[in-house]
Amino acid sequence: MAAPSLLNWRRVSSFTGPVPRARHGHRAVAIRELMIIFGGGNEGIADELHVYNTVTNQWFLPAVRGDIPPGCAAHGFVCDGTRILVFGGMVEYGRYSNELYELQASRWLWKKVKPHPPSSGLPPCPRLGHSFSLYGNKCYLFGGLANESEDSNNNVPRYLNDFYELELQHGSGVVGWSIPVTKGIVPSPRESHTAVIYCKKDSGSPKMYVFGGMCGSRLDDLWQLDLETMSWSKPETKGTVPLPRSLHTANVIGNKMYIFGGWVPHKGENIETSPHDCEWRCTSSFSYLNLDTAEWTTLVSDSQEDKKNSRPRPRAGHCAVAVGTRLYFWSGRDGYRKALNSQVCCKDLWYLDTEKPPAPSQVQLIKATTNSFHLKWDEVPTVEGYLLQLNTDLPYQTASSDSSAAPNMQGVRMDPHRQGSNSIVPNSISDIMNSAKTEHTAMKGTPVKNKPDLKASTDSNAIFHSSLATNASNHNSCVVDMLRKNEGPHTSANIGVLSSCLDLRTVIPETSVSSTVSSPQTMVTQQTIKTESSSTNGAVVNDETSLTTFSTKSEVDETCALPATKISRVEAHAVAMPLSKDTPSNPVATMKAGERQWCDVGIFKNNTALVSQFYLLPKGKQSISKIGNADVPDYSLLKKQDLVPGTGYRFRVAAINGCGIGPFSKISEFKTCIPGFPGAPSAVRISKNVEGIHLSWEPPTSPSGNILEYSAYLAIRTAQIQDNPSQLVFMRIYCGLKTSCIVTAGQLANAHIDYTSRPAIVFRISAKNEKGYGPATQVRWLQGNNKKAPLN
Repeated sequence: MAAPSLLNWRRVSSFTGPVPRARHGHRAVAIRELMIIFGGGNEGIADELHVYNTVTNQWFLPAVRGDIPPGCAAHGFVCDGTRILVFGGMVEYGRYSNELYELQASRWLWKKVKPHPPSSGLPPCPRLGHSFSLYGNKCYLFGGLANESEDSNNNVPRYLNDFYELELQHGSGVVGWSIPVTKGIVPSPRESHTAVIYCKKDSGSPKMYVFGGMCGSRLDDLWQLDLETMSWSKPETKGTVPLPRSLHTANVIGNKMYIFGGWVPHKGENIETSPHDCEWRCTSSFSYLNLDTAEWTTLVSDSQEDKKNSRPRPRAGHCAVAVGTRLYFWSGRDGYRKALNSQVCCKDLWYLDTEKPPAPSQVQLIKATTNSFHLKWDEVPTVEGYLLQLNTDLPYQTASSDSSAAPNMQGVRMDPHRQGSNSIVPNSISDIMNSAKTEHTAMKGTPVKNKPDLKASTDSNAIFHSSLATNASNHNSCVVDMLRKNEGPHTSANIGVLSSCLDLRTVIPETSVSSTVSSPQTMVTQQTIKTESSSTNGAVVNDETSLTTFSTKSEVDETCALPATKISRVEAHAVAMPLSKDTPSNPVATMKAGERQWCDVGIFKNNTALVSQFYLLPKGKQSISKIGNADVPDYSLLKKQDLVPGTGYRFRVAAINGCGIGPFSKISEFKTCIPGFPGAPSAVRISKNVEGIHLSWEPPTSPSGNILEYSAYLAIRTAQIQDNPSQLVFMRIYCGLKTSCIVTAGQLANAHIDYTSRPAIVFRISAKNEKGYGPATQVRWLQGNNKKAPLN
């Protein structure tokens, strides 16, 4: 965590969608990037469910159905996967609940559930202000406040310290309550406390930590319950313990429990002498407890004033959720002195990054041309941008004195929630219930130690390995895959096709260096599977249903590709093979520190980049990028250099958040193309017939001359694949001028079923012109989850 003086709070400055009214006593959980809020009160108890998408900065009201619970406040609220459980709370003044509801967030379906009572003893009584914590398949209920009076207008409070365990059924439903027998001294009765559960990664049993709360006066004690031995204890802590408080929040990120806000004693009051009579106020103090070392660290003290409104103002009864390593805080009630009864509810939404982001995945290639790359890397959650850098063995020479920034660059401090940005932030989930699901594949090359002689491999049954590299002048792989989820019945006719671009120069020795990347979008029918292709124009666009698509704008620039082997369920991209057989598989190992300068390509808002230039460093500078409290570089003051055809470039990327710039990814190497070779075939279709299947395709959109022939290949079963499934072995099943072929049932019987993603049979198709073979389109014919032979 950053030092206290370096905390970089961010207030979300604008929203879209129906913003919920300010409140307190509400609860929130996170499902992936969604913050889901329920209940709370402010001039009446709220009964609606609100969802905030932290990626798109959008509020929405899902259309819930089923056994919709009444509004409640100070209730229990936990998340188990995509289901949420709500227990108890205040449903109206003086009337509390002990009912349990379940929400299936994937369908926004509410259901009232009735757990079995304990085998001995009574089920939990109606209450509010209790803690309700989830670990594994069990929820743990502790404490709260009950009303002893049968008349809801006559509130007779009773503080609780009872402890219950609720066993859950897998996926949906509950088993029942039980009352565990605990050892040791039980914490005193309390309400409006917090409880979190933490388990060390390497060893140790899960432990529940209870902090603070209210029992006539505010508390600052910390209790620990070992959930395996059911033993209570009071751990000895180091550092400054936060002031006694209630209505605060506690969240675990990593090995730290973060405590924010709540009601605390007024400055100057002596709570030791008059705990019941002293004044109380809201606080914006912020501390964490290292749960491994039991040491408190104060990040924002109660005495620190905030004259610049640079952090959330004091509050209690707010909500806080962790999305990755980022903490979000919303609403709550404000007020300096409770006795003045002048508090109001806050309307603001804040977030704080608690640590620097992790390293992204290696930079991967979607498309290359003679003087540009379209690159991609896996998205890192809750980041504000990415720093992309490159270096090359060529001497750096000024190619352009134009001082304008490169496309998609931002030379100012970034706010991912500010509208009007010049970059698109991917919308992964806008609505769980209605979102379309897309599967993508990535193709990753593997190193080559010895290059076999493939010149003799020209017969129609030639077998080649997908991991072999060649001395072709370009060694990049390019994949733009899209697969729409099959929604029909699981029959052999319900087929999915996944296409990508690969280089088949490993089997055909002629060098080739160009192709046009196609981005097929699969259309599923009962008997015919069509892949409708379009060329990418380098921009990734997300529609309202979160289905990743590519622009259909025509693009005829030459691109290049390489063999690929490993297929995984990530977004469409590809990683280049080594630039030659002499290049080791790990570029990092070959580069001495400071051997080549890393130059900034720029700061990118999302996880894709169109790279045609980079920025030249002043002499003696290793990096011009200083992210964190300092502003990002002013690229307009730096000279730029264009990418050069047929040249190798090394890339690395780092993510940026409010704590600064994180570590860089592993290094990837790509090579720009040399014009003249054909692109990859497109619009691949598969349909069944009496002989087997009919495989057809469209010619490359950029043939770069006359197409002399096509070759189609099928991945086949071998002992080598069984030992290493990522090393696919292909057999040529067609060579000719036609843009279609028949794959017989006999050939399909020998097909390898690839399980590195969804089960599929893999085909590759490539085109040849006067210069040689270009990259291939790879197609994955989905086979469902069974291991039966195809066509069965």
